[in-house]
Amino acid sequence: MLIIEDDEGLQRQYKWNFENYDILIAGEREAALLFMNKFSPAVVLLDLGLPPDPDGTTEGFTILEKIAASHPLSKIIVASGHEARESAIKAISDGAYDFYQKPVDADEIGLIVKRAFHLYDLELENRSLTETRKDYRLGGLVTASDKMDEVCSVIERVSPTNVSVVLLGASGTGKELLARSLHDLSDRREMPFVAINCGAIPENLIESELFGFEKGAFTGAVKQVKGKIELAEGGTLFLDEIGDLPLPLQVKLLRFLQERVIERIGGRKEIAVDVRVISATHQELENHIAEGTFREDLFYRLSEIVVNIPELKDRDGDALLLAHHFLIRYTKEFQKKSKTFTLEAVKAISSYDWPGNVRELENRIKRAVIMGDGRKISLQDIEIDYDDDRNETLNLKEIREINDRTAIKKALSISNGNISETARLLGISRPTFYGLVKQYNINVEK
Repeated sequence: MLIIEDDEGLQRQYKWNFENYDILIAGEREAALLFMNKFSPAVVLLDLGLPPDPDGTTEGFTILEKIAASHPLSKIIVASGHEARESAIKAISDGAYDFYQKPVDADEIGLIVKRAFHLYDLELENRSLTETRKDYRLGGLVTASDKMDEVCSVIERVSPTNVSVVLLGASGTGKELLARSLHDLSDRREMPFVAINCGAIPENLIESELFGFEKGAFTGAVKQVKGKIELAEGGTLFLDEIGDLPLPLQVKLLRFLQERVIERIGGRKEIAVDVRVISATHQELENHIAEGTFREDLFYRLSEIVVNIPELKDRDGDALLLAHHFLIRYTKEFQKKSKTFTLEAVKAISSYDWPGNVRELENRIKRAVIMGDGRKISLQDIEIDYDDDRNETLNLKEIREINDRTAIKKALSISNGNISETARLLGISRPTFYGLVKQYNINVEK
């Protein structure tokens, strides 16, 4: 922690307040910037009134601007008694993490510094994960989730083969990214990857899109056009939202999968095509089969391997990891100054269910980078409903207490309030049970 303060009395007070931290102290700009470049401290406590302008704020804001530009990860806490409201607004917009109005209160400043270190550690951990996994084995897939790790393993094992693969997952979970990974890791990587969304093309046009047509096949067919299947020759054909494919076309696609030949609309010549077929859908194809809207024999042709992709809410830690990934990408793409998330935004990103999955997360971070002011992405910038009271704690003691309370109440419910049976279910003795009930103030009678 770097303290930039020229008052020797305050320097001594800060040393006492923050004796549990590794502290550096500088009284003017040159020493402060030297410490920043040499040690890159996590937290900076900056007084605005510094020489040669001890009665103003010019020097302090100059140092703030330089540190924010060169060390965007450091959390800068500005302390000042000069025109507090105006100084606070300018400090935050210039990249400060927080503002503290003098005179110094040990408890208040201690809490602010503690929160700053906590956020710095969170960002550092997730940035480290992003860096170590950004060149992940599937080429661009960012994840730290065990469930997604299993998916990646399946993709890696299946990629070198020519088996047909169905990717099942909700919208926005990354089905096309995984389909491209299957192609990129295969022997067909140098050949075309051709994608078509079966649900985005009108029913009367999708046949010509897939199979192509000959000149004069119908009104407006003024020249021969190859379809997507033919264009994918030697490579991979990706059929997205396969569940929306009309029944008549399912028959024609099945014939192609069986015989590996097609006929263009209006043509009489069979054309042999060598492609690998990967399909994807967010729908339950088994339900469509039961309803008679999807052919069972086609499903089995397409689904030699089925890969289930988890939703973002089920990928522990990935939401925040991806948020940092997108933040870095779009600040560079739109040539914005380096930005970080506020602590409230970090909590919200981690606890939100993300019904739109990765696509929703990416869109919200992208919009926040474009529209947000200053160096902080706030809860308001990402525009999600968030109740801090339901936030999951990171404190292990609190987590254990929550889990203990939940288990005790559940066991009491199952045993209908029988203490001996409850203790047995919990795997503890009666005295231990009574101790926990007293510790957590649980009303056993209730």
